[in-house]
Amino acid sequence: MEKIGRIQFNRFVLLGLVLMQLNSCKKEDPITVTDIDGNTYSAVTIGKQVWMAENLKTKRLNDKSAITLVTSSSTWTSTTKPGYCWYNNDTTFKALYGGLYNWFAVSTGKLCPSGWHVPSHEEYKALEKSLGMTQTAADAWGWRGTDQGKRMKNRTGWNDNGNGTNSSGFSALAGGYRYGATGEFFDMGKLSYWWTSSKNSSNLGLYRRLDNNEVRVYAEGVRLQAGKYVRCVKDSI
Repeated sequence: MEKIGRIQFNRFVLLGLVLMQLNSCKKEDPITVTDIDGNTYSAVTIGKQVWMAENLKTKRLNDKSAITLVTSSSTWTSTTKPGYCWYNNDTTFKALYGGLYNWFAVSTGKLCPSGWHVPSHEEYKALEKSLGMTQTAADAWGWRGTDQGKRMKNRTGWNDNGNGTNSSGFSALAGGYRYGATGEFFDMGKLSYWWTSSKNSSNLGLYRRLDNNEVRVYAEGVRLQAGKYVRCVKDSI
């Protein structure tokens, strides 16, 4: 009986070690990243890239310098310095939607946590192609692709039955935007914009847009004072 007991004990220890090893190798283990302000974000692998699955919320650059909070509409439309705000200047929207940033904040190259960056136009195209968009469609402007927008949209949070499948894990929400020409806020629940780090002229930054009544992805340029959300992508190794 003593020998059988030792065998059973050894088997139990071996099983425990195997389970620990399997646990440490799980591919479904969650990915997270924390910014300079201590906000922690979930992240997701899409194709060969690792993306934040939430919009950025930081009030500081990753070198600890402050980004200016701009509530005044007139200041928002005229500033050429890094700025941010919350939708409708209401901090209660921070948790769900994150911050709206102008392109001058993006252009610092320090907006995302260390080891991460604001994706370029080409990196957004790589995401879209990993979801089935053709190269020709990815290279186009305006509404592009087939159902890539639907696959990027969250399953809840979009008005008029405009929710997506979120099969990508991107989890996009309809947070609206701040209009660069007037500083007004528009279209929460209907659409959302995200900056890229790229420009297509001296005064236009490139973005991506998703709408509640569209399943495709919109790409275009807009004035640098526009207020848009930001996702970060992990640096390549």
